[in-house]
Amino acid sequence: MRLTAKFLGLEAGGKSVVVLNKEDAEELGVPTLGRVKVRSNGKEVTAIINTTTALIDVGVIGLYDEVRRSLDIKEGDVLDVEIAPSPTSVYFIRNKLRGRKLTYEEILEIIKDTVKGNLSEIEIAAFVTALHSFGLDLDEATSLSIAMVETGNTLKLGRHPILDKHSIGGVPGDKTTLLVVPIIAACGLTIPKSSSRAITSAAGTADRAEVLMPVSLNLEEMGEVVEKTNGCIIWGGSLYLAPADDIFVRIEHPLSIDPLLLPSIMSKKKAVGAELLVVDIPCGRGTKVKTIGEADLLAKDFIELGRRLDIKVQCAVTYGEQPIGYAVGPALEAREALSTLMGKAVVPDLVDKATDIAGILLNMSGRRNGKELAVEVLKSGRAERKLREVIEAQGGDPEVNPSDIRVGDRRFTARSDRDGYVLWIDNSSLVEVARLAGAPKDKGAGVLLHKKIGDRVKEGEPLFTVYAEKSVKLQRALDALEERMFLRTGDRMEMLIHEVKERPVTKKAFMLER
Repeated sequence: MRLTAKFLGLEAGGKSVVVLNKEDAEELGVPTLGRVKVRSNGKEVTAIINTTTALIDVGVIGLYDEVRRSLDIKEGDVLDVEIAPSPTSVYFIRNKLRGRKLTYEEILEIIKDTVKGNLSEIEIAAFVTALHSFGLDLDEATSLSIAMVETGNTLKLGRHPILDKHSIGGVPGDKTTLLVVPIIAACGLTIPKSSSRAITSAAGTADRAEVLMPVSLNLEEMGEVVEKTNGCIIWGGSLYLAPADDIFVRIEHPLSIDPLLLPSIMSKKKAVGAELLVVDIPCGRGTKVKTIGEADLLAKDFIELGRRLDIKVQCAVTYGEQPIGYAVGPALEAREALSTLMGKAVVPDLVDKATDIAGILLNMSGRRNGKELAVEVLKSGRAERKLREVIEAQGGDPEVNPSDIRVGDRRFTARSDRDGYVLWIDNSSLVEVARLAGAPKDKGAGVLLHKKIGDRVKEGEPLFTVYAEKSVKLQRALDALEERMFLRTGDRMEMLIHEVKERPVTKKAFMLER
């Protein structure tokens, strides 16, 4: 069938999509979400179709931008269109839905078609759901990791060893990367850190770093920064590293599942050439991993998968029952991290965790007394100077001071209504308040704690301040606090947490971070 091209001016998120009039689709014998081959001047694209009875005339084919770019045509060109069979990878997905273990070749085909945009969101969702329902063993995790690396960019630096760190997420205020990277780089070691933006949290590492410097660099620019400074903090989404993972995340998030945790993390570490890796596994109430036993089992899998990928992995099981530091939200966290590096802020848990992780990496690289060395590099100001080098190399202001960092001018401070101690903090509710206030999109939004678990508090003393850039968002956060306070004070630990008088609608906290 020959159809006239019409440009729709729409993006399909990397997929090849066209729109046909329902009559033309029926003539071709292809249903909605079926596939057609579209040809022009020797170029061919296999595209998923949508159908309409009104928006596209008979004899016309509507092209999304991905198809237009691939065919390199002009509007009004006549294209050859014919029905196309489903990709072979669809049959492999069906096998996984039946609980069958997939081979490397089958997994590679699925990943290739995912990246090329040959699979519909329904087919990708079916694959992710099958992995969640039937699980994936370490053979499949290894195959997924390798396939995800092979279908994206890789960073080649020509230096050794390459160090890296990663947290599986789940704890608010985890700004440790802003300290670990400059500590390691200041020791003359190489740490090319690619980081994520927030998915379900109040701030991802890339969101925090972006307050201080540009983070949307390409792979070549990333390599130049690392050559100059030994380190970087870059948003991974601009690098095309293991791009299949970014597609899978869009499916995992609304389903609140995360079956690809291991290959997702390890593929991106392999893509930057990591040889020595520390994986931070926060543990406790309100985190992804509730018990030390669960954390140890996950650590075992990370270490084994690393061995298969030629990455030496050690894991740090860390305390995760309250935020790290006092600040939650991009600008607040960047300000706290910079103040800590400059020695202007006393944040013991942030310093302890950052130097612990940096110390493990230093020990793995052959340095002795890694923890003590990390503390010395931090206290001496070498880490601060190195971060300023990285900021300058990435296009930021190397003279930036904490007072230069703008935070929201709409704010509310909650005060204690009694004497006593801070008994507990609900991390997921705190994150919800920070996000309702505007974080991470509004960089100046978030929550600043004045007290943490175990701190003594007097009646009338401030407990925390909510920051927002817009009044309507501040009110939205305060409305959430009316329903559920994320911090509890008292003179002793009380046995009653809250009453349940009716059948509750349970909202299980889901954290998806990379």
